[in-house]
Amino acid sequence: MTHEAVWQHVLEHIRRNITEVEYHTWFERIRPLGVREGVLELAVPTSFALDWIRRHYAELIQEALTLLGAQVPRFELKVVPGAAVQEDIFQAAVPPETPKPRLNPKYTFENFVVGPNNSMAHAAAVAVAESPGRAYNPLFIYGGVGLGKTHLMHAVGHSVAKRFPHLKIEYVSTETFTNELINAIREDRMAEFRERYRSVDLLLVDDIQFIAGKERTQEEFFHTFNALYEAHKQIILSSDRPPKDILTLEARLRSRFEWGLITDIQPPDLETRIAILKMNAEQRGLRVGEDVLEYIARQVTSNIRELEGAFMRAVAYASLNGVELTRSVAAKALSEIFAPREVEVDPQEIVRVVAEHFALRPEDLLGG
Repeated sequence: MTHEAVWQHVLEHIRRNITEVEYHTWFERIRPLGVREGVLELAVPTSFALDWIRRHYAELIQEALTLLGAQVPRFELKVVPGAAVQEDIFQAAVPPETPKPRLNPKYTFENFVVGPNNSMAHAAAVAVAESPGRAYNPLFIYGGVGLGKTHLMHAVGHSVAKRFPHLKIEYVSTETFTNELINAIREDRMAEFRERYRSVDLLLVDDIQFIAGKERTQEEFFHTFNALYEAHKQIILSSDRPPKDILTLEARLRSRFEWGLITDIQPPDLETRIAILKMNAEQRGLRVGEDVLEYIARQVTSNIRELEGAFMRAVAYASLNGVELTRSVAAKALSEIFAPREVEVDPQEIVRVVAEHFALRPEDLLGG
């Protein structure tokens, strides 16, 4: 192995264990001079850089050399101004702008409604956002379609980007990952593909169940997972089922998916559905009666996506017809897509409401 190849392996290890700012500041301009009597000689542009690297990164460099098989991991730093571009080293303290992740701006923690159905998943996501790579790695979130898995993943991405702007974040669906892999193989760009996904600090992968049965995709993702996990980078996966129920998923991937925390999201209960609709109305500056929100929430029980769609259909129907959005208007708007659900009525509640309306006591109505 040439001294250039040795140094490249060392750099890969270093990059996985420090921030991008540190890497661009101190390591991009180091040049390997050669190996003499078992000592890797490295050229740095200034004496200040030499002193800083020796005091702060010597152990990390030695660790990388040990991993390469060096019995005595030795290196020597030399100031060689001509070995690097002659610029003030502090100019490198501002690295190229970190690429912005592909995140939906609407999916944040602030507009995620927490209920009994998703409280554990939400708490885990918040913990990961506060300490990526340390709490629950990987985090595996599963649940039915439209229940908020993607929302939570994007919320983590936004929170991490805000807290740690220097970190590199990548969100991708499994389908997109597979398609990009196919294109990379076809166009002989595998090195670029691997660099993209293995150099991130936070990897968010949606619908990981679709990796099942795709041998090459599983092989590539296995190595991507290992590279990130070993570098203490955060991985979050979403699926419509837990790892044990993903058929034709390789055992080695299944076991890795189970290394961290597995948490599910269930369909929201009535109160949570009403809260979701309230938030939707507030975000759009709409004043909608509680009875209307409850009616819609009772009609749609399957998932949040359909619930929000039904709400917007009712709002649009009222607006286009120039009428106020009442319970009856909402019923008419949704009649074509939802069969009205029977509403459970408590007789005692009827007595209470009627008595309250006419300023009577319940026993007066009952003749007691």
